[in-house]
Amino acid sequence: QVQLVESGGGLVQPGGSLRLSCAASGSIFSIYNMNWYHQAPGEQRELVASITSEGSTNYGDSVKGRFTISRDNAKNTVYMQMNSLKPEDTAVYYCNADVKIISRAIVNSWGQGTQVTVSS
Repeated sequence: QVQLVESGGGLVQPGGSLRLSCAASGSIFSIYNMNWYHQAPGEQRELVASITSEGSTNYGDSVKGRFTISRDNAKNTVYMQMNSLKPEDTAVYYCNADVKIISRAIVNSWGQGTQVTVSS
């Protein structure tokens, strides 16, 4: 009913930047919180950043001051600008959203993930 498709991952050198995008599509009535998680090999998936429908943001301690989450409600899209990347940022990044669908039910949806690798 809802599909989230991430893009923008890749290989970058330490200190570099990447911009992730996640577009939602399907039977969408409205979208509440949109979130980015990451999961490194052997680690649990953890929240990196979140943004409400009104634009209020929240960040994990490890990315504060380096990552910026934003959204375009008209396009049902969330972005994350990642600056000053570190090797420890290497992970698969997943988009997640709470979506009210046409039936007015609320579903929690995940994207397929995009790999971010920070290495020289």
